[in-house]
Amino acid sequence: FPGPPFTHQQTPRKMVYYGQMSCEQDTERYLDVVKYVFGSYKKEVPLVINTMGWVKGEGLLLLIDIIRLLSPSHIVQMDVYDWKAMAPLTPEHVHLAPGLYTKGRQQAKCKQRGAGEEGWRPSEGEGDASAPDYKLLYVHPEFPRAGVAGEARVHSSILRDMAILGYLGQLQSPDIGAVVPLQALLPYQVPFSAVALRVVHTDVAPTNIMYAVNASWVGLCRIPEEVRCQTDGPVLLTQTPVCDCLGFGIVRGVDMEKKLYHILTPVPPESLRLVNCLLLGNVAIPNCVLVGQQGVEGEIPYVTSDYNYSI
Repeated sequence: FPGPPFTHQQTPRKMVYYGQMSCEQDTERYLDVVKYVFGSYKKEVPLVINTMGWVKGEGLLLLIDIIRLLSPSHIVQMDVYDWKAMAPLTPEHVHLAPGLYTKGRQQAKCKQRGAGEEGWRPSEGEGDASAPDYKLLYVHPEFPRAGVAGEARVHSSILRDMAILGYLGQLQSPDIGAVVPLQALLPYQVPFSAVALRVVHTDVAPTNIMYAVNASWVGLCRIPEEVRCQTDGPVLLTQTPVCDCLGFGIVRGVDMEKKLYHILTPVPPESLRLVNCLLLGNVAIPNCVLVGQQGVEGEIPYVTSDYNYSI
């Protein structure tokens, strides 16, 4: 589809909510997520893999791991203008280079033969693995500032907010007219006992978990295990699961007396019946959603200017 991604959002066949903008803090789970999603690829259609832009240090090592894991038929490597730090990812380079979690094939060790024999041969069991079989298409831009990292981060932040706003746009009526503010939409009521809860990106004390979840963007997920509630409080997971994500929502309120989450989401009811896990990551609701609501009388919910600048 032409145009920016937020203009033509599709329901994915397989999705996992990673919950962070960068995988730098948890590369192992990132690889587990890639394996899990790629496991559903049936090879009936060509697959285009858009890798991330982290190609320095551990990011490059992780990229080599991913190439080994996915075994692509073609790699398109787009260089950065006037930056020579990254070697071309030829099959030979990926074959020999160490990854973050995988080892490269060492140069074949050789042993000297006796007089009259051929001079040098690979020792037994060495050098028998062939290099990856893919075609490298190398693109080198001839204009300055191509791929400047700082600008890319700003653009990705804007596109991420636009993707969230486009997704929330599904909550609005298809009729052309005034946009209905989120606080005027009817949320789903979800009992504490129906879903397990996990904060992905940081440790939160159980006593503070509801403060963290309230007014947050969450992944609506399905874990294979049955959710079992031992108390009347929320069900908390001790580890972050790698599981199917069926969509996203906003926890617009928590009713502590009735033990209910109030969730806004465009996910259809037939899919919501499968959801039994809420994952809260380091993805924030765009500021404009909170401060730009129309029709709010009095103070805007969840927004304050009463805070200490020295903190």
